[in-house]
Amino acid sequence: MKPARRRELVQFLRVGFKVSERRACRVISLARSSHRYQSQAKDQGALKIRLRDLAQSRVRYGYRRLHVLLQREGWQVNHKRVYRLYRQEGLSLRLKTRVSGLRGPKPVATRPNECWSMDFMADRLVDGRRFRVLTLVDDVSRVSPAIVADGRLTGERVVEVLEGLLAAEQKPVMLSIDNGPEFISRALDAWAHRHGVQLEFSRPGKPTDNAFIEAFNSRFRDECLNLHWFDSLEEAQTTIEAWRVDYNTERPHGALGQRTPAEFSASWQALEKVSG
Repeated sequence: MKPARRRELVQFLRVGFKVSERRACRVISLARSSHRYQSQAKDQGALKIRLRDLAQSRVRYGYRRLHVLLQREGWQVNHKRVYRLYRQEGLSLRLKTRVSGLRGPKPVATRPNECWSMDFMADRLVDGRRFRVLTLVDDVSRVSPAIVADGRLTGERVVEVLEGLLAAEQKPVMLSIDNGPEFISRALDAWAHRHGVQLEFSRPGKPTDNAFIEAFNSRFRDECLNLHWFDSLEEAQTTIEAWRVDYNTERPHGALGQRTPAEFSASWQALEKVSG
């Protein structure tokens, strides 16, 4: 039995049975000096609150990655203390589904490039080989900055795609993603930190948190992947890129007043120039 629990029992005996401290300590086998001990440790309340907030927004991060995020914010704390508080607060990964339910609603984007949504899809070549597709869409303008097909898409490959968009002066304020292994990778986390991009993770089992990319993927599947057979990855990428360009520049979008995503984006930029 830990000393803290023994001190609680001493107090229970003193109040419940109206006995002296000396007698209560003797019954519990606790030294009176231990009963009177006052902890000299600093209050960890603020650190606990911040750790809990980070764990709720980064639902697939373990204590070591949370420790890195705390250090980035200026908290002078080692990983052992973070681990102890992490366990005390019940933030272990096996409990993340319960913890993530406490998250608030996802912030609603109001302007282009404020939030992009990103996801993976899968398809097969004619010979049966599987390949994966990385899809991106702007939540407001509905422009798709990139769609990439490859046999294997790792966290490092995702970063390569984002670096390519960055070189073309395209970057979101926030990236809305799920908890897939590629999206919780250190490579993507480091990229987002370097470029000031916030990663917004959806709650496990809640596809509606990424409604924009789900709707985009449905159109992409229906209008492109389901209509073509691909002999090779090169053919798949060429066909997919052609569809992406057509989607951005020719396809009318009901949510945009039957304008194309490119038209909506151009009108928004013109409005910003006038108001600016």
